[in-house]
Order: sequence, then structure tokens, then C-alpha cells
Amino acid sequence: MCGIVGVVDLRGQPLEHETLRRMTDAVSHRGPDGEGVWLAGPIGLGHRRLAIIDLSPAGRQPMLAADGSLAITYNGEVYNFRELRAELQALGHAFHSRTDSEVVLHAYQQWGEASLNRLNGMYAFAIWDARRRRLLLARDRCGIKPLYYWLGDRRFAFASEIKAILTLPDAPRGVCPEALHEYFTFQNVFSDRTLFRDIRLLPPGHRATLDAESGAFRLSQYWDFDFKLGDESADGSRCADDLFNCFSSAVERQLVSDVPIGSYLSGGMDSGSITAVATRHLGRIHTFTGGFDFSSASGLELGFDERSESEMMANTFKTEHYEVVLHAGDMEQVMRDLIWHLEDLRLGQCYPNFYVARLASKFVKVVLSGAGGDELFGGYPWRYFQAPAATDAEDYLRQYYAFWQRLVPDSEKPALFNADTRRAIGDHSTFEEFRAVFHGADPRPLSPEQCVRNSLYFEAKTFLPGLLLVEDKVSMAHSLETRVPFLDNELVEFSQRVPARLKLASFGAAPSVDEDEIGKRHRFVPSSDGKAVFREAMRRLIPSAILERKKQGFSGPYETWYRGESLDYVRRMLNRKDALIYNYLEPAYVERVLDEHTRAKANHRLLIWSFLCFEWWHRLFLSPVAR
Repeated sequence: MCGIVGVVDLRGQPLEHETLRRMTDAVSHRGPDGEGVWLAGPIGLGHRRLAIIDLSPAGRQPMLAADGSLAITYNGEVYNFRELRAELQALGHAFHSRTDSEVVLHAYQQWGEASLNRLNGMYAFAIWDARRRRLLLARDRCGIKPLYYWLGDRRFAFASEIKAILTLPDAPRGVCPEALHEYFTFQNVFSDRTLFRDIRLLPPGHRATLDAESGAFRLSQYWDFDFKLGDESADGSRCADDLFNCFSSAVERQLVSDVPIGSYLSGGMDSGSITAVATRHLGRIHTFTGGFDFSSASGLELGFDERSESEMMANTFKTEHYEVVLHAGDMEQVMRDLIWHLEDLRLGQCYPNFYVARLASKFVKVVLSGAGGDELFGGYPWRYFQAPAATDAEDYLRQYYAFWQRLVPDSEKPALFNADTRRAIGDHSTFEEFRAVFHGADPRPLSPEQCVRNSLYFEAKTFLPGLLLVEDKVSMAHSLETRVPFLDNELVEFSQRVPARLKLASFGAAPSVDEDEIGKRHRFVPSSDGKAVFREAMRRLIPSAILERKKQGFSGPYETWYRGESLDYVRRMLNRKDALIYNYLEPAYVERVLDEHTRAKANHRLLIWSFLCFEWWHRLFLSPVAR
């Protein structure tokens, strides 16, 4: 796991070593174990190393092919690299390290871009092909590892994090109005834009090529989710058995490492299942969880803490378990560092994840995460029936879009954005961005089965990449590699074949639920809980008390805190004339949101968090305020 950077001067001018060095320094937290820069005239690649496999100097990057025709800078882990290495050796390739990065380089040398279809893992890399005078960028299927790029008039640049691109003196420094529009609609960005003008995120499952001679840039997709492939005749019992074996193999594949591995361990089924399998192979491991101080919470929020359940599982699996307890004031203390590392604002109130990753980094360099289980196996049943009365595909999209406006609905945007921002946004449509996501989904969402499949596809393309992006940033801030066994190639392909009736025990239309509603999960009876087949598969390892629990996300008592202990901080940040968000937003709208929340007329916790994040983002990246 590492940080990668690179530049191509489109005028053919030679690059300076210091240019690449500044870029690698900007992502030094991603790789404290080594650094490297490689230059060839107008081409430059840089690397910061977090050594996980083959800790010797042989694993240094950028790495060159023996004849010097190829150079790679690589971030990630390919878990089937040993099998690929053996196949390549049989074809005559000689290796000088035990790294997966060298295997990726030789795989490209042997199979070209088709090699991407053979990689099972998480990765973002760039390969300079000197013979073809071409740069290849690639990102893993699900978007576990990020890769940003900027195509300017004079040069092309890419990096694991945007802040590395911003070290270039001619890099763009403005806000992208379309991305801002998306963010305050979805608390996410569905397109490949970022909040930084002209800086793009290579989409998951995509590759891109840049011709260094002509400057031609081509983006193409090499893989996509396909939930239309379900086996409707699948037997539930047989499916659960096959799923257990597939899941166990996926976890085992991701245990390859030359450094200690730990695991996150909440009170839920996903992280518990990963921990259960990992301990069967590794024995006693470190596990980590986060909890909250609920002394000032009330009502349903009192049930948010999962420490007792995680402690029960730690005792069951005999792990060495550690916890961090978060208080209302901890958000204020971490916001500057969190937003600096996050930089590309996305989903959720993620500062607790930052603290838990920091805890884990004190003990291990690799941690296993349960991300992806909900998106693949139907863990959000309250979301899947938001258009139960749709008459056709267009009506379905309109109803579903209304639900996914997580922050500000279209009807309130004239009051949210000031006149200058509205002009900059122009005719950009967040509904059309929403519609574009469904290009690979079933065009006939009329049956419950089709609705669920379309929801799973949509969330795998939007919600999941947002969560993964946050996970990468908060873990790599602490030089910690996070692995996600649920997103193993074989397990993802298996999950797509499982019919929706085995993921959700009931297809009865669920009530419409607001994402901000506290306790929304408790409106579902056990028969309509998600992940039914995974729950059945894991009965042989996970205690029944965990399997039968209502789903609980990693969420603190923010509704209460924003009215109590954190209110002063929120007002100090946002109730000031010189707050930078008012370069784009109307102060009256923000004040109304705060007032409604404070008086308990509405729960605006996600929107308030997003206001705070945008304010800090502007301070750190676009204003003269020093970091």
C-alpha cells in the first residue's frame, strides 16, 4: 500500500526532480517506509512506500522492466499474485522480488491491458510504456484505491491524493460548481468530478491512456457490476453453504502479508465474520472498535453504542481487543486534520473512523474491514422499496431520486445557493447525474426483484465507492492499509448471482423512510432484515445474539450533540459573516437549518456536518489560511 504520483509534460520539456519530490512529499503519510522518483525527459513517476509484502529493498518503486521499456508506480495489493507469478514464470518471465507490484508489471508486459481482467485485489497504478510512448492508468473494479488526474494545457498529472497535484504551480485552484451541486444533493459525487475544478477521479473499473506525443486522453471501462445475472432457481440452503466457502476463501486470500494483520470488530455480523475466519488462520489477532460517550444522549440514540457486542465477539474469538471512546468535543479537535486528509468530501460523519484507524495504526500496519457486505447482500432494506408504485422506468427513477437527495432537495436549492453559485451551476442537473448511474441496471424496474437488483447496482456504483474513498483516506492518514474481503472478485461475482429473495427474507413493500430519521432501522420486523443468506451462511461461526441483532451503523448521538455540547462549535464555525461557505451559500438558509435543528423541529445532522466539512475544506485548500 502506497502513494503514487506522476507527471507528463505535454510540450516535451524535461521534468525536474524537485517537481516529483514535492508531489511525493505531499503524500508521505501514505508511505513512510521509502520513496522513489524516476524521470525520463518529459515523463516522471514518483512513489511513497508502505512496505507490506517483501520488505526488502527489492520492492522499491518506481520499478522498471529489465529492458527499461516499462516503468510502474503502484498502490495496492493483488491477492492472487503468487498464482500469476507462477504462470508468468512458466512463460519465461524472471522475477527479482517477491512483490505483487512486479507481478503487475510483468502481467502487463505479457498480456497488455487485458491483464486487468486477471487481477484480484485493490489497486491504482500507472505504467509508462516507452515503446508506445503511452501512459496507462488503472483502478480496481470496486474503487477501493483512489486515483486522481488533471489534464491541463501544458501537462498531465495524476496522484493518489489531490493535494499532490496541487503542488504543481499551474494546477487549478477553484471550486467545481457541478460537483458542489452534487455534494449538497447526495452528500456524495456521482460523476467523476471532485470539488476541485478540473481535477477528476478515475472511476472504479476503468483504465485511461495518455498518448505523450499527441496528448490524446482516452477513458474506458473494463469491468462493471451486473446484478441482472441472478440464478432465480437457487436453493437457499445450498447457496448458504457455497457462500460460506466462497467468503472463507476470500478472507484467507487477503491474509497474505509480511507484517501483522488486525481487524475492525464492531458489534455487527460483517466484521465479526471476517474476524472469525481470520483467527482460524492467524490465531490471536488484534481487533479494534469505537464507542461513544452517551451521558448526554437520549431516546433511541442510547442504543447506538456497540462496545458490549464487540467485546462479546472479541471474547468468543479470543482476540486482543482495543477500544476508543469518543466524546462530543472530539469532533472539534480532529476536523482540521480529518478534512486535510479526506480532501474529496464524501459520505457520512466520518471522524469516528479517523479515530479508530489511528488506534489500529498503533498496533498493526494492515487491518481488515467489513465494508461491502451491506451493498452486496442487501443490508439496507429500508432503501430498496422507495418507488413501490412506479408505473414505468422513468417514474421509478423520479421516485428513487427523491429519496436519494440526502441533503438538500431540488425545491430548496434556490434558497441554498447564492446567485453567483446558481449562475455557475447553470443547467447542470443532479437528476441526470442520478439517471446516468443506472446505465448498467435493469431498464424495467417494475417487480420487487428488479427494484432490489437496481438498488444494489446503484449503491455499488455510488454509496460503496464513497464509503471506500473515505476509508482509504482516514486509514492512510495513519499509514494503515485497510483490506476489504467482501470485495474479493470471486465473492462479488457470487453475490451478483444470489437472487434478491435470498438476500431479503420478505419482498413486502417497506414504508418510506427518511435517511435522517433516528431509529429508521427499527421500523423493519426481523423477517424483512437484509443479508438473510449471509446470516444463514455464518451461523456456524457467529453467535446467534449477533446474527439476530438489528442492523446498526457506526453512528454517534449527533442529533443530540448538535443541540448540546457541539452547538457552540457549530455556531462559532458557521454563524460568522466571514465564513467561507457564504461565498457559495445563502447565510439565511444555513441559519434556518441550524435553528430548526436546535429547536428539534428537524434532524439536520448530515447537512450540518456537510456545512462544517465544506467550510474546513475551503479554509485548507482554497484560502490563505495556513494548515
